[in-house]
Amino acid sequence: MELGVVGKPNVGKSTFFAAATLAPVQIANYPFTTIEANRGVAFVRKTCPHNEIGRPCKPNNAPCEGGTRLIPVELLDVAGLVPKAHEGRGLGNKFLDDLRQASALVHVVDATGGTDFEGNPVPPGTHDPLADVQFLEDELAHWIAGILARNWEKEARRADLEEAPPEKIITARLTGLGLTEMQVHSALRDTPLDPKMARWTSDDLFRLARTSQHRGKPMLLAANKADMVSREALENLSKAAGYPVVPTSAEYELALRRAASAGLVTYQPGGSSFEILHPEKLTAAQEKGLEKIRAFLRERGSTGVQQCIEEAVYKLLDLIVVYPVEDEHHWTDKSGNVPARIHRGGRSL
Repeated sequence: MELGVVGKPNVGKSTFFAAATLAPVQIANYPFTTIEANRGVAFVRKTCPHNEIGRPCKPNNAPCEGGTRLIPVELLDVAGLVPKAHEGRGLGNKFLDDLRQASALVHVVDATGGTDFEGNPVPPGTHDPLADVQFLEDELAHWIAGILARNWEKEARRADLEEAPPEKIITARLTGLGLTEMQVHSALRDTPLDPKMARWTSDDLFRLARTSQHRGKPMLLAANKADMVSREALENLSKAAGYPVVPTSAEYELALRRAASAGLVTYQPGGSSFEILHPEKLTAAQEKGLEKIRAFLRERGSTGVQQCIEEAVYKLLDLIVVYPVEDEHHWTDKSGNVPARIHRGGRSL
């Protein structure tokens, strides 16, 4: 199970990825800093069973920190997307191909409106972040529609003659994107189409592709650079986006994660506060920066990065954490460990 970190260039995707995984990536204030997809591991949090067992756990695949299990989730940071990427513009073909196995998408947008469609800096407020949501939707739909349209007329006529169900044909074409038969069935149910597949037009295939994207690649928005945006602007974005929106400051999260790794602060990803351990080691600029972050955490509750990961896993994908055990009488496996893994929850995928 992978989460794809997507968006146009220069909105903070790689900063978000680095903050979530602490993986080394190139970060710069210009388009197409990311060319090759970056892969890393983030975590979702869950209370460790050892708190109920009453004895220390021995996890072998998900660390336990202070009674909280950290269950690994793969993240994929892909190249920035620009308009007409499905036609090969920019790094579009590579971007889309890298996303094939992503189960859900975290779309990082510049909530300040300070970058244009190409990822170039513009005066804050002059670009509408909602336009980025629309164009990403369109690019994904064009990509999926292109896959559906290959030799469509011939195969559709044969399928109609053989009375093959549409689910079978569409699932076969979209299986490389990770879509399940249940997701395809849901998309077909919610897209008005002629009973005869040979009569489907290119517009029909595009509408089906858009619905398939919503079912098979669910998405949330990371409203990044939220530390430079008013609460009112973030609320307006959240109301109008049509997707779950999480105000995010990837830069602040990365600063805290790196400071914690250096032993300067104590901080747990997703936390609402941090503690400075060695104030004497901080420069005046670092101290000032940490105070700005502290004020942001007091106002927003978190930097939003960890919240994005957990909302994607627990809400978009409806996954749960399970702890496989030896049998109903034991709370450990045969080696005495308490393993953990992500498992599909109540929603059929």
